[in-house]
Order: sequence, then C-alpha cells, then structure tokens
Amino acid sequence: MNKSLEEVNSTVNTQRTSNFRRLLAFIGPAYMISVGYMDPGNWATDIAGGSKFGYSLIWVLVMSNIIALLLQSFCARLGIVTGKDLAQASRENYPPFVNLFLYVLAEIAIAACDLAEVIGMAIGIHLLFPHVSILEGVCITVLDSFILLFLLNRGVRKLEAFIICLVLLIGASFMIQLIIAKPEISEIATGLKPFIENDEALYIAIGIIGATVMPHNLYLHSSLVQTRQFKRTPGDIKKAIRFNTIDSAVALNFALFVNAAILILSATTFFKQGRHDVSEIQEAHQLLSPMLGSTLAPILFAVALIAAGQSSTITGTLAGQVVMEGYLNLRLQPWIRRLLTRLIAIVPAVITIVFFGEGATGNLLILSQVILSLQLGFAVIPLIHFVSDKKKMGEFVVPLWQMLLAWVAAIIIIGLNVKLVYQEIYDLLMESKNPMLVSFTVVPICIFCFIMLLYVFLVPFITKGKILKKPEFHNEVMPIKIESEKIVKRIAVTVDFSTSDNKAINRAVQIGSKDSTLILIHVLESTNAVVYGEDAFDLEREEDVQKLKQYQLELDQQGINSEIQLGFGNPKQSIPQLVVKNNCDMLVMGTHGHKTMKDILLGTTIESVRHNVKVPLVLV
Repeated sequence: MNKSLEEVNSTVNTQRTSNFRRLLAFIGPAYMISVGYMDPGNWATDIAGGSKFGYSLIWVLVMSNIIALLLQSFCARLGIVTGKDLAQASRENYPPFVNLFLYVLAEIAIAACDLAEVIGMAIGIHLLFPHVSILEGVCITVLDSFILLFLLNRGVRKLEAFIICLVLLIGASFMIQLIIAKPEISEIATGLKPFIENDEALYIAIGIIGATVMPHNLYLHSSLVQTRQFKRTPGDIKKAIRFNTIDSAVALNFALFVNAAILILSATTFFKQGRHDVSEIQEAHQLLSPMLGSTLAPILFAVALIAAGQSSTITGTLAGQVVMEGYLNLRLQPWIRRLLTRLIAIVPAVITIVFFGEGATGNLLILSQVILSLQLGFAVIPLIHFVSDKKKMGEFVVPLWQMLLAWVAAIIIIGLNVKLVYQEIYDLLMESKNPMLVSFTVVPICIFCFIMLLYVFLVPFITKGKILKKPEFHNEVMPIKIESEKIVKRIAVTVDFSTSDNKAINRAVQIGSKDSTLILIHVLESTNAVVYGEDAFDLEREEDVQKLKQYQLELDQQGINSEIQLGFGNPKQSIPQLVVKNNCDMLVMGTHGHKTMKDILLGTTIESVRHNVKVPLVLV
C-alpha cells in the first residue's frame, strides 16, 4: 500500500526554533478541511433554515461544529500516530466486501459534495454575470480542474495558502453583510436553545449536519496531516497532535462563523420580514438588495459563493484520490481523477436544470447535503473504533471522555438519519401509486444499508486487536527461493524499425543462450490493418515484412535463431496475443521516450502490455 497522497507526503518541514514557528508550520490542513464546512451546500441549508425557522436552528450549527471539531481531531490523531488515513485503516481492519461497500458510499458522498459545489459555483457565476446561464456556468466549472493541478504541482503549502485566501475572502464578505443587516444579538441568542419545530425543520437540520460534518473531510484530514515532516518520537508526536488540534479549532470556528452568518443573514433579511419561502440561493441574492437597501451586499454574496465553490471543489478532488487509493490501492492520474469526479457531479446537475429548470437547483443542493448526512455513520463509526483501540494507537489512544462524546455524537447523527429515512419511506408508501414497487426496491436497499451499518459497528469489537490486512505499505516479505538456472528458449522482441531496436535485440541476445530463439514482433497500425486485420494488404505491410526479414537475415548470419511475426491493429492488444500464440517465455520491449502530450494522446503501450502478459517483461 502506498503512502497517503504520496506526492506531498512528509514534504513540509516542521523543525523550527520556536514553538510559535512550529505551530505556523503545522497550520494549513484544517483550513483545507474548513472550506468543506462552508461550501454552497451549506449555503442552501442555512438559507432555507433561516428563512423558514428564523434563528431557531442556530443550535444545530453549534452542535454540528462541536461534533466536527471532535471528529476532525480524531482524524488528525489517526493520521499522525499510525501514518495511515481513514480509508487505509479501514482497508486493513474490515473484510474486502465491507471495504468495497464503504468505498462506494464514500464515492457517493464525494459526488454529492461535488454536485453542491458545481451548482453553487454556477449560480455564483450567473449572479455576477447574468448573461451566463446556470447551465453554462455548470459547464464552465470543468475548467477549475486545472487550478488544482497547477497548485498541487507547486507544493502543498501553495495550495493551502490559496485556500486560506479564499476562506478569508468568504469571511470578510459575510462580516460586511452582517454589518449592513444589523441583526439583534438578543434574538440570535434564543436560537441556542435546542428545538425542532416540525418534520420539515428536522429535514433541514439533518441537511445542516450533513453539510457541516462531511464524510469526505474525515478521510482527507487524516491524510493531509501526513504532509508534515517531524520526528517520530513520543514528544514530537504529542506536539504534532496538539498543534493540529489548535489548527482545527481555529479553522472550524471560523467556518462556524460563516455558516452562522449565512443563517443569521437569512433570518434577519427574510424570516423577520415575512419571507418564509426563500430556499434558492439566487432568490436570496435578488432579495438582498431591496431588503437591506444596499447594492454591495448581493455582489459580496456572489463573490463569496464563487470562492466557497472553488475552494471546496479542490478539497473534494483530493478526498476522492485519498478514498480510491486507500480502499482500492488504485492510483489514477490527478487530472483523470479530477475530471471523473467533476463529470459525475455535472451529469445530475445538467439533467435537473434541463428537465426541471434552474429553480430546482436549491432543492437539489439540500438533497445533496442530506445524502452526505446519511453517509456519515459509515465513516464516523470506523474512525471512533480506530482511535479508541489501544493496540493500534498505543499511548496516544483518545481519552475515555472523548470516546464517549464521540459515540453520543454518532448515535445522534444515526438516530436522526434513521428517523428521516423512516419518515421519507412512510410518506413515499402513502403517496405512491405503486407502493409494492417501493416495498421491493427502496425498502430492501435501506434495510441492507442498516444491516451493513450494524456490521461495521460490531466487527471491530469481535476482531479487536486483530488486523485483517497487514499494516505495512507493501506486501509481507516472503522467503527468497533461488531457482536453478533455467534456459529462456523463446524470447519475444518488439521492434518498430527505430534506433531502439538495436538495444532491444542486443538485450534479448544477452538474456538468452545459443539454443534460444528470438521472435521479432512488429505491429502494423495503418488504417487498413485496424479495419481488415490480417487481410490488410498495402505497401506499408510489404515494406514492414521486408524489414523484418532483413533483421532475421542479419541474426541468422551471426548464428542466432529467429522468427518474425507481424501483428495488426492496436499494439496494446496485438503484442500480448502474439506472445501467447508463439509460446514466448519472455518479452523484451524498447522504450521510445514518449512524454506528456504524446502519452495523453497516444497512450502508453508498455503500461497496457505489462498488465496483459503473464511472462517476464524487460524494458530497454
């Protein structure tokens, strides 16, 4: 298993002369996480909550922030102490089928999060530039992939600095808007009393929890803390945990301010003036100016929205990479992973806008946050198990009081979700024209997910102290068995009549013996060859056959046995087929120096071939 986010792992040096400078070196990961707590999905739930129920849901924000701070400190502790992120730890401690299930849920959560960011950024672009429709804005969001790639190549500190600038921009925008709105402090304080008015308030409250305590943030934070390089002594590990906890407290409390500002702004501007139906971000933007008497407020609102969407989409991409590498031990190129995540989010956004209109985007945003909340239990339960296991964490196991608080938080989250799911299914059965269809589709899926949640909860208690998969980054070292010399009789050599052929053939001769036979393979890639295969006859085929025969003649003159084979079409498919057809014991290939754009446009033959041949492959 590779290190988490290997390209930036342990790249930030934290060895400083003073504790303050060391703290500054550790600051960054929590701000990367905090943007997920103020993304456009939060805006939708906060605006809806403030306009419909005034200040009464502020306590949900505060409770969510406390839960988030506790869980994010757990993530930092897990990453610092074990050197593994949450996905890697899960892969080691759960059976494969459970890990596959958890991986799928994590990807759904990331897609739901990215959906909110896509819609939010598109709305922000539309609000600033009215001639750009939301649908066009959704398409424009694909381009932000390049910002992530550029910043990540410049180093993780540059990426963190960019994120912090966006976070400060969001905070400053809402500070000015609150000054313009002039809310009453005494009225805001009444919202700190726990109270749920009705089922609609519960739905929005769960959306707020899902928008605040995001599943993908738990995976990402446990990985980002590993970008810091420090000594692995108990004292330095304790300092790293303390500094990251401070980082988390400051960053997440800033996120709480932003979320509370959105809800308070909505409550002051809309709820108090009788507008209880404002749930769309664009509607809130339109009403800010006439209700507050300021043209500056809506501009700041749109700018902050774009900043929130851009910053959140960067962290969502990194989380996707962490999840895929951790659960599947599969690494994609960052640009492929970015585009994959973004396209998964764009499809439902485009479908919603095309079929239901731009007015439906607000409901889609809230739904995406509820989906996030429903995923939470599957990330929170393993996290609590890992950090409270003394055999895994040693002296750095979480204190008992923190573990109990975390379990209470998990029970609250899961309990609210179970109530919501039950209510939604009940309403669906009552309103559906075909309740049997619901009973045999939605109900079994929900029951299966609940059983899996119980399984995820119970397995660590049953297998406590055991590791289902070795914790090393690589497989267990096996004893080396020295085999007696074995003659390689048939050696395949790929040739393309370039300067690399000489090196490849010479290497094959060195590997073999006087009894070995070289099978010279060349693949004809012309249009005729692709369409007609072996039936393709053209001038290029005749020339290539003659060149192969020339190679064969030169080898015969030097007493080297050889055969020639001509393939047709795609080399990635033809080469493995010819290796099998000719019973080859080894394959020798020359590298041709393709880089960057050629690899993107033409692909890398070697990578595909090595996955499709079962004989040793030698690259020259």
